[in-house]
Amino acid sequence: MNGNRFGRLFQVTTFGESHGEAMGCTVSGCPAGLELSAEDIQADLDRRKPGQSMITTSRGEPDAVSIKSGIQDGYTTGTPIGMVIQNKDARSGKYEPFITAPRPSHGDFTYSAKFGTRNWGGGGRSSARETVNWVAAGAIAKKLLEREGIELKAHVNQIGDVEAPEVSFEEMLEHSEENDVRCAHPETAAEMQDLIEDYQEEGDSIGGSIYFEAQGVPVGLGAPRFDSLSARLGQAMMAVPATTAFEFGLGTEAAEWTGKDRNDDWEFDDDGTPTPVENDHGGIQGGISSGEPIYGEVTLHAPTSIPKSQQTADWETGELKEEQVIGRHDPVLPPRGVPVVEAMLALTLVDFMLLSGRLNPDRVDDQPGKYDTDYHPSNPNNE
Repeated sequence: MNGNRFGRLFQVTTFGESHGEAMGCTVSGCPAGLELSAEDIQADLDRRKPGQSMITTSRGEPDAVSIKSGIQDGYTTGTPIGMVIQNKDARSGKYEPFITAPRPSHGDFTYSAKFGTRNWGGGGRSSARETVNWVAAGAIAKKLLEREGIELKAHVNQIGDVEAPEVSFEEMLEHSEENDVRCAHPETAAEMQDLIEDYQEEGDSIGGSIYFEAQGVPVGLGAPRFDSLSARLGQAMMAVPATTAFEFGLGTEAAEWTGKDRNDDWEFDDDGTPTPVENDHGGIQGGISSGEPIYGEVTLHAPTSIPKSQQTADWETGELKEEQVIGRHDPVLPPRGVPVVEAMLALTLVDFMLLSGRLNPDRVDDQPGKYDTDYHPSNPNNE
């Protein structure tokens, strides 16, 4: 099975299944000298983990990360960083009715049809639980970007037909973690919460979307044509489970704008550098970053595992059946999807930072040949 690696220079290879022994990933290409601890990674994992509120699955996973390699005395060594997150609360018995009778709109049938077998407990490899690996790797990417003055954030901007007004980047930083929905507009967050609870009580689910933004991104990231920043970002976001649409800048709204209205006029900044007056292009022009904030939106469909009875077809018995998905599932995905979207944004940007030479691929201090560094281990015999 291919398709388990993301990135060109900053490479993330993941493993694990929803109800297997553990999830995990290997991060290759992280420069040496980055101060890093399990606590740095755990902070983002706690934002993604199940059971954190009444509008998430009740599966009791601590999602505690264990770093197995690539760290010495609290700093990265430049070698692969191996991380493992144990599965603690897997209950596969409730999935037995669907071994040969696929759940509607899941990957059950397509996985079985492709491979002739599958790990059926909890959805196996197709489960969104696998994104725990992405968030762990993304936490490392975020730390590298922060060193370069790049900051990013996401928040839930729509659930069902409840849509938040535009908020500033500062409002996203200040308010998005203050409520269970992770919406940076408190009044709208309360409406979203009520809507989610209504669907939850009905045994149904609802979709929504996540807005993301990155500030401080330098000019020149992206390699047209097929490695353009927008193309790679689209690949990253469309890989997020349940994603049905990705857009940046004006997105689909651009269909309603004339060329004159959409085109960003140029002016000079205080340093005499040409700068777009507006940013309707979402920080990307010609597939290359323009130096303006990069922003966009990811749309997620409603969770497909719902308690309501649905029809399935058992290929082993030849019967049509009415089955209920009995388990612990989210009634909505965007609240826990926020750290996943942030992770994929960070992984894409840090990969391009390395590809463009703005980050030294060997070491973060950019001092090749120097061996007596602040982060090199000391010989205890010399003390």
